[in-house]
Amino acid sequence: MELSTAWLEWLVLGAGHELMLFASVGILLFGFDDLLFDALWLATRRHGPSLIPNAPPVEGRFAVFVPAWDEAKALPAMLQRTLSAWEGEDFRLYVGCYPNDAATLFAVSPLAARDARLRLVIGNREGPTTKGDNLNRLWAALGEDERAEGMLFSAIVLHDAEDHVHPGELALYRRYLGENAMVQIPVVPLLKRAERWVGGHYGDEFAEAHGKELVVRSRLGLPLPSAGVGCALTRTALALLAIERGGEPFRCDSLTEDYEIGMVIGAYGLGTRFVDTAGLAGDRVVSRGAFPGSTEKAVRQKSRWIAGIALAGWDHLGWPGSRQGDADLSASRAWTARWMLWRDRRAPLAALILLAAYVGGLLTALGWAGQHLLGWNAIIVGDGMRLLLTFNAVMLCWRMAMRGHFTARWYGLRTALLSLPRAFVANVIAMLAARRAIILYWRMLRSGEVVWDKTEHLENEGAHDDGFARAMAR
Repeated sequence: MELSTAWLEWLVLGAGHELMLFASVGILLFGFDDLLFDALWLATRRHGPSLIPNAPPVEGRFAVFVPAWDEAKALPAMLQRTLSAWEGEDFRLYVGCYPNDAATLFAVSPLAARDARLRLVIGNREGPTTKGDNLNRLWAALGEDERAEGMLFSAIVLHDAEDHVHPGELALYRRYLGENAMVQIPVVPLLKRAERWVGGHYGDEFAEAHGKELVVRSRLGLPLPSAGVGCALTRTALALLAIERGGEPFRCDSLTEDYEIGMVIGAYGLGTRFVDTAGLAGDRVVSRGAFPGSTEKAVRQKSRWIAGIALAGWDHLGWPGSRQGDADLSASRAWTARWMLWRDRRAPLAALILLAAYVGGLLTALGWAGQHLLGWNAIIVGDGMRLLLTFNAVMLCWRMAMRGHFTARWYGLRTALLSLPRAFVANVIAMLAARRAIILYWRMLRSGEVVWDKTEHLENEGAHDDGFARAMAR
C-alpha cells in the first residue's frame, strides 16, 4: 500500500471513530435529557393546574403592539384582518414605524386615517433599530395617550406584522389575565405545499414546543418565555419592568426581547400561563403566522433566536438564583428552572454534536468503501460502542415518534409522516444557524450594536394546506 493511501486510511478511520464516539456520547446525554422531559410531561398530564381561572375577567381597553420595519407587503393585510376579527372589542392597535421607511408609512397611513382604533407611531430614530426599541416607542405613545385621555389601559398584546389573529383571542386574555401577569397562546405556523420542507419544519417544532415544552413549564409554575406573538401582558407588569429599566420595559440591546421579558416576569414571581383551549366556535384559540420557506431566510431567523436566547440571553438573564429577585426560590424550583434554561440554551452545543455525527458518519462510510475498494483494515466496532449506538437508535425512534405525535395532533397524519424526513432538514438548518449565531454574537460584542435582524414577510404567505384546518379543529 502506498504511503499516501496509508495516511488517508489512518486519517479517515481515526477521525471517523473519534467523531462518532463524541457524537454518540453527546446524543446519548441529549437523549436522556429529552426522555426525562417527556416523562415529566406524561407525569403532569393529569395533575396540572385547572384551566378555569378564579379571578374575574379583566375589564378596560387593551393595547395591541405591532412593531414594523419594511413591512409594506404584509402589514396592511394583517391590520385589516385584525380590525375585522376584533370588531366590537375595546382595543387600540399601535403600529410602530420609522421615518425612513416610506413604503410602510404609505401603506399604513390610509388605514390609520379611516379607523380610530389604529394608531400610527413614528419613532424619532431612523430604522432599523431593534424590535425592543420599537416596542418601547409604542409604550411611550401609550403613556402619552393615557395622560391625554385620563385613562389607563388594562393590558398589552404583542403581535407581528404577518400574524393571523383569532376572533376570541382578546376574550381569552381578559379571562386569564385576572390572575396572571402574562398569558401565551399557541403559535401555529402556516404550512404551504410549495415550502413543505423548510417551512414545514417550523410546524413540527412549534407543534412539539407548544404542545409539550410550554405546557410543562406552565403546569409547574415556572418562568414562561414569551413567543412575542399571541401574548398578552398586564399593564402593571410592564410598568414594573419599566420602573426597573429606566422607563423602558423592553431591552433595546436584545435580539429576543420577547423571550427575555417573559422569563423576567416569571423570575420575579409574577404569574405566567400558557393556555391552549377552544373558543366559542369550538376551534382552538391560536395565533397563526407565516414562517420562512427558504433555507437562507430560515437560517437567518434561527441564528437570531440562538444568538438572542442561548448566547446574549445568558448574559442578560444569568441563571435562576443569580439575580437579587431570585433569592426566595426554593432549591428544587431553582434547579428545575435552571434545567429549563439549559434546554433553551443548548442549541449551539447540539449543533456541534450534530455536525460531528454527520461528518463521523460520512467518514465511516468512506472507511467501509476503502475497505472494499482499497483493502483498508476493517472497521471494528467494540461492544461498548455497539451498545451506545443501540441506545441512541432506540432513543432516536422515540424522539421521532414524539415529534410525529405532536405534528399529527396539529396538522394530521399526512403532515406527521413528513416530519420524519424533515428532521434532517431541521438539523441542517440548526447547524448553519448556530454557525451564523456565533458570528452574529461576536459582532455584537465587538461593536456593542444590536440591529433588528428581521425576516422578510410577503402578503401571499398566508396560503396554507388542508392540514391547518385540522389543526384548528383539535
